[in-house]
Amino acid sequence: QVQLVDSGGGLVQPGGSLRLSCAASGSIDTIYVTGWYRQAPGKQREFVAAITPGDSPTYADSVKGRFTISRDNGNMVYLQMNSLKPEDTAVYYCNAVEVVGSNFTDYWGQGTQVTVSS
Repeated sequence: QVQLVDSGGGLVQPGGSLRLSCAASGSIDTIYVTGWYRQAPGKQREFVAAITPGDSPTYADSVKGRFTISRDNGNMVYLQMNSLKPEDTAVYYCNAVEVVGSNFTDYWGQGTQVTVSS
């Protein structure tokens, strides 16, 4: 079992920056992929960024060059968001994929609201 707690959202003006944090606990040694997704009002949840140990991070086209995902050697995953746009407004969710043998399990944080508005 893995528990995720995400934080760091808030209200920011267009062009501003925010850093989201995700703290993992539980069986963190079994986590393979960690990432961020977001869901805007009336829209489906969409992929934002992901990172796996030893591989280059991957990003949605809409955030490339503006967002950076990072993962420390412990239990933290971060999403640095720069040059924020109103269309980045959404609830952001931390995601972790646990791999145990041939079993894959998705875990989610509770979500943190990001609002980009002047």
